[in-house]
Amino acid sequence: MAYHLLKGKRGIIFGALDENSIAWKTAEKVYEEGGKFVLTNAPVALRMGTLQSLAEKTESKIIGADATSVEDLEKLVDAAVEELGGPLDFVLHSIGMSVNVRKGRHYTDQKYDWTAKGWDISALSFHKTMQVLYKKKAMREWGSIVALSYMAAQRVFPDYNDMADNKAYLESIARSFGYFFGRDHKVRVNTISQSPTPTTAGKGVKGFDSFIAYADKMSPLGNATADECAAYTITLFSDLTRKVTLQNLYHDGGFANVGVSDRVMDLFESEDV
Repeated sequence: MAYHLLKGKRGIIFGALDENSIAWKTAEKVYEEGGKFVLTNAPVALRMGTLQSLAEKTESKIIGADATSVEDLEKLVDAAVEELGGPLDFVLHSIGMSVNVRKGRHYTDQKYDWTAKGWDISALSFHKTMQVLYKKKAMREWGSIVALSYMAAQRVFPDYNDMADNKAYLESIARSFGYFFGRDHKVRVNTISQSPTPTTAGKGVKGFDSFIAYADKMSPLGNATADECAAYTITLFSDLTRKVTLQNLYHDGGFANVGVSDRVMDLFESEDV
């Protein structure tokens, strides 16, 4: 069901790779709600993915950009404003990558140039993106910027590796830059801490299938899907949340506030207990 929440709004969506990604689902929802946008991803990701089909479906343009490059981001923002006919109302940052995870390096045995690369892609790119938007005054008043995070920023998930540090830094950037964006331009900045989701990136984490089952049993409402996360993101892009900013918002079926659930306890109980 469409509510026309984003009619007349325009923005940029970073990170759509394939139909499993949250950014992909968000793009579809934005389109359904009347929004217009530019799709962007790194040139290498554009070669790997199937973004053209999403662009055709949503009547949007693809502009490749390396989110770690300020020069690329400046060109992207200028091109997006020109393509869409004015300042932006929303931006989704859905970017994350750990070379250490991909290469199987344990958290206690990191290769630090890989760590720096993953941090730059996953977290610092968010600061770079907002700095470009801020300096260019490319966001319209009461616009909304959202980045996707995960609860490993606050709690230990051993196999999430250095991505946990990246997400913690991402959330800090959202608060710190969000203060100035709100004060100076009336723009909201928030992060969404999503349930473990079977995206291409998520599946790269060791033990992911077991953990997603555990999280589902821990959460009173069950895991939130990528499609449900997209719907939640739409509310943050809309005018219904104009005073929500500097927040890390849990969208995880209640997982973040549950110490233990009956369903998980049942797995450990036996007839002898």
